[in-house]
Amino acid sequence: MAAVEQKTVDTGEAEMRLDRWFKVHYPGLGFGHLQKLLRSGQIRIDGSRAKSDTRLQAGQTVRVPPLPVDSKAEGHLTGKSIRGREDGDVLSQMLLYEDPKVFVFNKPAGLAVQGGSGVNRHVDDMLEAWRNKKGEKPRLVHRLDRDTSGVLVVARTRGAAQALTAAFRERETKKTYWALVKGIPRKREDKITTWLVKETTPDGDRMRVAQHGEPDSDHAVSYYRVIESAGQVLTWLEMEPYTGRTHQLRVHAAHIGCPIIGDPKYFEADTNWSFPGGIQNRLHLHARRIRVPNPSGGIIDVTAPLPPHMVQTWNLLGLDENDADEDN
Repeated sequence: MAAVEQKTVDTGEAEMRLDRWFKVHYPGLGFGHLQKLLRSGQIRIDGSRAKSDTRLQAGQTVRVPPLPVDSKAEGHLTGKSIRGREDGDVLSQMLLYEDPKVFVFNKPAGLAVQGGSGVNRHVDDMLEAWRNKKGEKPRLVHRLDRDTSGVLVVARTRGAAQALTAAFRERETKKTYWALVKGIPRKREDKITTWLVKETTPDGDRMRVAQHGEPDSDHAVSYYRVIESAGQVLTWLEMEPYTGRTHQLRVHAAHIGCPIIGDPKYFEADTNWSFPGGIQNRLHLHARRIRVPNPSGGIIDVTAPLPPHMVQTWNLLGLDENDADEDN
């Protein structure tokens, strides 16, 4: 950068801290250097001195002095590394819907949404490849388990993230999942309500049905309906989580005696039960459809096709996706 720049704060950046704003626009600028520029008055907001924790308002002007780093000005794909290009290509293949404020992806089973122990690649990291011209990285607004496939909503701007996060928090969204479970539920449709608490086990964190009032427990509510059964062995369920607890649908399916096929944490079969031949031992839980208010107005309504291992299972069992009558 060869000269002083005057940058206008975007509407979606309102209430953002100044140090965060610089991290978004100039990720190569060190915190120490930023503090030096602030102390010397070289960085100003509407002509006034500022501090790193100053909250910006839309329309304000930030004076940016000559810096030893470039601004983040990538387009749709960064093109700066093979990994970045690969991530951009994978995201393109996953993309189901996009508009100026929202992406909706069909996350494959096995791909983590965020980092963690033993996770080398995840959606949140891959989204670096799709920073916009202002340097904004798309933001996650909800989660799917690593082994759960299906619709994943991502905000393209800070303002969209705030609106979508509020919609999920206020339960203005409708999420529909498909699951293949062991056995047949006692009722064809029902509401499942329990309290859940997280436990640490040798195999990692696990959710357990708890007693009402048990410390650290959270109320969890899900709905289900039977779409079709395969003999007396397996059932195709449509499930809707009303709350959004960790592993909620997986725990609730097991709670009613019908654990989800291929669930490594919550599937416990008796000794007389054998895994159906030809069906892969992978989690059969898919985020099929989501309806969520669009930050730009109206409703986003997106459906994700089944992952390959569930397509194979549906074909083996003679199940027809059209039988779900998704307009319900």
